[in-house]
Amino acid sequence: MNNLTFSPVSQTLKPNIQTNVKTVSPNEVHQSFAEMLKHSIDTVNDGQIQSDQMTEKLARGEKVDLHDVMIASQKASVSMQLTLEVRNKAVEAYQEIMRMQV
Repeated sequence: MNNLTFSPVSQTLKPNIQTNVKTVSPNEVHQSFAEMLKHSIDTVNDGQIQSDQMTEKLARGEKVDLHDVMIASQKASVSMQLTLEVRNKAVEAYQEIMRMQV
């Protein structure tokens, strides 16, 4: 029989916090978040515009595949639903924070 014993980790290594930390100002964080949010909304908007353009081409009888139109439409729909759900969760979190008593 093997005589194995299990023991807690005898030594844990603490990460060197100083090597992985980048100091950023609140203004830089604000700008970075604003840029990321704007880029995300622009991407959703581009998908909506592309879907609308393809639908119009199909309606005018131009050469466009129906399955491409449907795929673009579904992508736009899903991205819009995701955006709305993220917005709803952000508003919900904000309202929860506002209800907290300090």
